Amino acid sequence: MATVAVLLKQRGLEVGGSDEHTYAPMSDVLAHHGIEPLEGYSADHIAPDVDLVVVGNAVSRGNPEVEWVLEQRIRYCSLPEIVRDQFLWERLPVVVAGTHGKTTTAFMTAWALSESGRDPSFLIGGVSKNFLTSGQLGSGKPFVIEGDEYDSAFFDKTAKFLKYLPHIVVVNNVEFDHADIYSDLKELRLAIARLVSLIPRDGQLLLCADNAEAAGLAVSAKCAVETFGLAASADWRADNICHQSASTTFEVVHGSQSVGSVNLPLLGVFNIRNALGSIAAAVRVGASVSDVLKALEGFCGVRRRLELRGVARGVAVYDDFAHHPTAVRETLEGLRAAAVARRIWAVFEPRSATACRKVFQSEFVDALQLADEVIVADVYRTALPDAERLSEGELVARLSKRGVSARHVSGVDSIISLLSSEARDGDLVVIMSNGDFEGIHGRVLSRLAASV
Repeated sequence: MATVAVLLKQRGLEVGGSDEHTYAPMSDVLAHHGIEPLEGYSADHIAPDVDLVVVGNAVSRGNPEVEWVLEQRIRYCSLPEIVRDQFLWERLPVVVAGTHGKTTTAFMTAWALSESGRDPSFLIGGVSKNFLTSGQLGSGKPFVIEGDEYDSAFFDKTAKFLKYLPHIVVVNNVEFDHADIYSDLKELRLAIARLVSLIPRDGQLLLCADNAEAAGLAVSAKCAVETFGLAASADWRADNICHQSASTTFEVVHGSQSVGSVNLPLLGVFNIRNALGSIAAAVRVGASVSDVLKALEGFCGVRRRLELRGVARGVAVYDDFAHHPTAVRETLEGLRAAAVARRIWAVFEPRSATACRKVFQSEFVDALQLADEVIVADVYRTALPDAERLSEGELVARLSKRGVSARHVSGVDSIISLLSSEARDGDLVVIMSNGDFEGIHGRVLSRLAASV
């Protein structure tokens, strides 16, 4: 919502909006563009002369602004509808979809196209360190957009990405997620298959060969298909991979031919896959491989994606958006590959609709066991019935049985105190949550610095 507000303002429209709580990085983006959200929801927030109300999927019937809009018959639409109608019909949409890696892959693609002189537009659910924003309107034809599989609004439960007029689609992976929207993997698979069915014959589908669910989408495509990944069968693949302390170097092979190498300033195999997907997409749009590889060497990453927030008392503190077991595992694998001998702390807040539920109780054990020290925070959604709710105690007990030092620590203040007293010089602390986690990252660094 915040990013779309920025783009609408860039088009010269007057924009306002309401939210219960905004936090960094999106609050910073809004402030930078002179948009100040109204706190809370009230019918008084809707000006009498408003032309259109965009209803986000976080609100539903009973919300005072929703009720006022319906009663007064004010024109309204969902977020993806206004994106389509205001920005996409005259562009060439590049939709990046999948359970993991959408934000980073989309920003890599937008950056590669920008550095290749294509001046793309983009709308992505994060903040790039290169662009310092989550959206912009460019003069070029390409429009890179993160293909969100979440529902559109309370009155439209279909996936957002079905409104995005896809011409080129990248699918990194398909795994079960969003347990509050989809009952099982079959429903999520169907949503993504519907996205694929919208690609025109002259478009292209780019699939990760390393993920069976993603690769399986090829059979239903009516357009050209290419694959990317580490698999030997991939059309775009990485070879001669070298993990370094702050970057990953690899050779890019297209078909049977090496097309160059790149020193990507990011960690983890998952970011190699993200980069390969972005290379394939940018080249399909018309950028040269050499320009794309050069651009990726200057890609600075995305805020809250294994972002180093600082070092204090010799302890490096990372912020990561991981809230699905696969994302947690890949984040920890990336850190481990770059720092084999250092102690890794995983501080995990089960916060998302899926992470708070028992559906991945076992998978979180498998993922978190890659850390040396694990701190499990309180499950965020306390209203869930016990039968559905992730058990912090069971998670800790099962990790302990596998020889991992794991604790359930209630309250952010207690977590900060524990880290301050036990983290030592050389440790890596990665804090994983899809929320602001009460600003824990900066508070940990301040406490560590104060105890020198």
